[in-house]
Amino acid sequence: MSARAHDADGVADGREARHPAAAPPRRRRVVGLVDTDSFAKWGAHLLSAAPAHWSLELLTVATPRSASPGQLRAAFRDVDARLGPIDLAPPEPLAVDDVVARLQADPPDAVLVSCIGPVAEVLIDQVMRTVPRRPVLLSGLPGISFPSKWKGVFLRARADLFVLHSHREVREYRALATSGGVEPSFALATLPFARSAGAARAGVVRDSVVFAAQPSVPAEEDDRRRVVGWLADTARAHPEWRVVVKTRAAAGEQQTHRETFPYADLVPADAPPNLVVEAGPMSVHLDRAVALVTISSTAVLEAAARGVPALTLTDFGTSRSLINEVFVGSGLEGTADDLVHGRFGTVRAEWMAENYFHAAADDDWADRTEDLMRLRDAGRLVDRPAARRSRGGVLRRAWERRNALGDHDRSVLGRVAALIGTPIRALKRSVRRARRALRPPMMPVSMTPVPTSPPPVTPVTPVTPVTPVSVERLRDRDEELVTGRDAR
Repeated sequence: MSARAHDADGVADGREARHPAAAPPRRRRVVGLVDTDSFAKWGAHLLSAAPAHWSLELLTVATPRSASPGQLRAAFRDVDARLGPIDLAPPEPLAVDDVVARLQADPPDAVLVSCIGPVAEVLIDQVMRTVPRRPVLLSGLPGISFPSKWKGVFLRARADLFVLHSHREVREYRALATSGGVEPSFALATLPFARSAGAARAGVVRDSVVFAAQPSVPAEEDDRRRVVGWLADTARAHPEWRVVVKTRAAAGEQQTHRETFPYADLVPADAPPNLVVEAGPMSVHLDRAVALVTISSTAVLEAAARGVPALTLTDFGTSRSLINEVFVGSGLEGTADDLVHGRFGTVRAEWMAENYFHAAADDDWADRTEDLMRLRDAGRLVDRPAARRSRGGVLRRAWERRNALGDHDRSVLGRVAALIGTPIRALKRSVRRARRALRPPMMPVSMTPVPTSPPPVTPVTPVTPVTPVSVERLRDRDEELVTGRDAR
């Protein structure tokens, strides 16, 4: 699928030859590994922005959440021609062992591991341990990654470079990594979906308000029914619009985050006919959009990049769990009342530079990858230590692999690890629950009132000291990762 990198322009000892300034750069071969719908879209489109002298290949990894062929076709729409016609014929999922075997047989210069956290950790570990002259390892998170998430750092700590998409994210992740004892190695790339799109398709009429659905935001069924109700009210108030519930998966398809209450199942039988549920590439929907509405989907950045008005609903509040804190001050915040009355916003210029719309010249991920590939050429690429401090050696690695791959791990050692580890994990969780139950409740800091007459009264100290959650406690919880929970 991709051209191979040749060493004809290198010297005999493997070091890169010194070229005149005008000489073309050395050809590089870079392989992307993807699994779920959002990671497939991000990985393919990030590689599409790679320098022209990189030859590209993309492989789909077989995991419990691997995207379906239909999801992959949508994710790969408009990718660079160097990746081949993968939007028409997506690569068939390969077992992790088969993927690693390909890399062993013909090591590329670099590998982009664009997979959910537990799978990324397994792949990075196996490449580092088994691939000769190991390639440079890149990883990262798709979409909005603010506030910073320790789990994302923890599972990808051994990657040579971790790609983020705003100056704000880089600062937050650098501080988080440092506090957790992980050496920062974060690079900046323009979010592929936040790049300005070309002209809209000819002859397409803008007649749609598009709601970008998310599988886990909001999480509760009642809240999701409220959203559907607001969309139905909008459709009734504006019969001239198609109000589209844009979903990311059909029945039976997996997503990066599990969806318990699909919106398609919540649309009432008496919904207005101009309220419709559709899947497909977001870019196609935005071609028809008069506005985009969401709670916190990355699609709002795609809309803003195209100049499409948008609305981020704040009726459920602003919180880390809703992934919408980043939009405070963006000019896009509003409520269901704004939606029904057709009031949408545009991004404020003062918000853009720090949040996903920085200057293209600020991007450094490709240049830093080139620097790392030159270190690899010279045999000076240094392995980064893992954040995981657990013991157990081979059996522990088998346990993590089994958790990440589920039934796609057919190794005997994985089955043994599951038989041993599952009851141990259950016991540890029971002990932790018991300790939490016995722990005295956290009390807010309270101060006694100071009387107006002397003698002054010394403020009372808190009844129970409030200890902030530490990175160490987060690390302990991350060592219990299992398939089915948040897999950043």
